[in-house]
Amino acid sequence: MNGTFTITKTEGRAKRGKFETVHGTIETPVFMNVGTVGAIKGAVSTEDLERIGTQVELSNTYHLHVRPGDEIIKELGGLHKFMSWNKPILTDSGGFQVFSLAGLRKIKEEGVTFQSHIDGRKIFMGPEESMQIQSNLGSTIAMAFDECPSSRAERSYVEASVERTTRWLIRCRAKMEELNASDDTINKNQLLFGINQGAVFPDIRIEHAKRISELDLPGYAIGGLAVGETHEEMYDIIEQTVPYLPDNKPVYLMGVGTPANILEAVERGVDFFDCVYPSRNARHAHLYTNFGKINLLNAQYEKDSRPIEEGCGCPTCQRYSRAYIRHLLKAKEMLGMRLCVMHNLYFYNRLTEEIRDALDEGRFAEYKKQKLERMNAE
Repeated sequence: MNGTFTITKTEGRAKRGKFETVHGTIETPVFMNVGTVGAIKGAVSTEDLERIGTQVELSNTYHLHVRPGDEIIKELGGLHKFMSWNKPILTDSGGFQVFSLAGLRKIKEEGVTFQSHIDGRKIFMGPEESMQIQSNLGSTIAMAFDECPSSRAERSYVEASVERTTRWLIRCRAKMEELNASDDTINKNQLLFGINQGAVFPDIRIEHAKRISELDLPGYAIGGLAVGETHEEMYDIIEQTVPYLPDNKPVYLMGVGTPANILEAVERGVDFFDCVYPSRNARHAHLYTNFGKINLLNAQYEKDSRPIEEGCGCPTCQRYSRAYIRHLLKAKEMLGMRLCVMHNLYFYNRLTEEIRDALDEGRFAEYKKQKLERMNAE
């Protein structure tokens, strides 16, 4: 049944589950591969995503609204058809991008007016506009439109911001219900996830978690972390907030993070993750292995005929050497970036697969300890 989350195993707060959607079942914990504009940066194709074990692709509402335009994508049959991807897609609401344009925006109760980073034109986006855009895209999971205050914002600002985010969430839900009932909607089974905010104030986070839990949404995210606070602060907020979100709904930690962050967050009850790290780092030759990160531009790899990581099952490691990929990167050949991105995304997808296996077998604590030790507790 669409939106049903079934927990099959637990170990402490860590959960192993299955989330049913109209585009297939998502096995959790899961890492979502970030394709902001409907593609992974680094020339990685839909076929590549299938080969490296991607379960969920994540695209961004704001970026697709600006270019090519969500109405064009709707006319062409929705984002799944547009990018030739038949598995789940989660669309971020555009809130984070809007709020990152600090000098170009103005927040009101109705929504936010801001300037496009492409051509400078004025755009207005509020809860209803964000839901309309995401409905036009036809994504599997739509994120609520929220404000993402700085983790260092004043308490009084954070309190007012969180109150507004709650009001916006109620408007998002009403608009999505209306859109899902409309005849010309591409995905009438679109699911809405609410977002918990509160910067690094545990009491604000907890109260907000309680409030949005009452709305009984299909899933909940923790937003506004990994934006300047320490890892310890982030782990503390997750640990304090998750118990106040519904047990029977998936928890998504937005924009996080390193392999170590993922392991720590799973232990604290998180189910969904996304992050640009694997693809961004890959494009700069920083590659993840089970023995820590390596920088392939280092001279020591110039004549290294081994794969990026021996024993790795990714298409890159099955065929190409460190020396060859390093040469491609130095020569500014696009293939070098592509091969690196495929390796890093495979590493992340495989990491969450290993976490699921460890939870299935009741050995997650042991797995986490060994993994962190091997990766030098990155």
